[in-house]
Amino acid sequence: MKLILTQPQLKAFDNTHSLNSVKRILDAVKGGLSNADLVVLPEHVFFVQTEEEYRDIMQPLAREYGCHVLGGSYHEIREDVKRNTGSLFSPDGNVIGNYDKLRPYSDERSRVDPGTRLGEMQIGDMRVLVLICADFWFSDLFLEAERLPDLVLVPALSVTRKATPDYSRALWRNLAISRAYEFGVFVGIADWGYPSTLPQLMTSGVGGFADTTGTDPTNFYSPIGDQEALVIKPDFEALDRFRQDRADRGFFWKK
Repeated sequence: MKLILTQPQLKAFDNTHSLNSVKRILDAVKGGLSNADLVVLPEHVFFVQTEEEYRDIMQPLAREYGCHVLGGSYHEIREDVKRNTGSLFSPDGNVIGNYDKLRPYSDERSRVDPGTRLGEMQIGDMRVLVLICADFWFSDLFLEAERLPDLVLVPALSVTRKATPDYSRALWRNLAISRAYEFGVFVGIADWGYPSTLPQLMTSGVGGFADTTGTDPTNFYSPIGDQEALVIKPDFEALDRFRQDRADRGFFWKK
């Protein structure tokens, strides 16, 4: 399985621009994609308000590129409730699972309600946990999962009040490494590229992949950086060995 973590240049409220940005990234890797692969899009990648509008974009995307697509998130309005939510799509466009943002962040709390669905799902033998952006900062949400995931995916929309993205990138990198080590998982983060276009704050481009199964600390985190995508082939056999080694020494809790 290949994991494609995206970090496109996006424009708030411009779905045409955002879809073209996503397709440009996927066109570059299309020849190497298979139905076992997984593309991860950022939080709020498209500005829609209904499940129908969301699926009308995401299902053709999954079918066109013939792979699994984690569709970032969108703000769904259903009756009197507005939630930050998203879905994982199979290569044929079917929905494998859904997830919500459980703890809206900062000003978002005035715009959306807390969600109720923790993003636990499975692709083949691989267990996946999806945590939208700021939810990743709450370690207790990991403990709410029924089973320990193999891969934690974080669709993000990073924002910063700082003059550069360096502060946010360092925080996210260190958090991803610590989560990967503590819980014995791989962590993949997709984000808006720096500098995408938002009405107020600046994005930081914090996307990347955390893998602590090796011994070289310089390789614990691979940032997407100034690129628009990172293609990773996670070594789940190495992850199993890493977990077993830590369990043998009494440093690993497995749910």
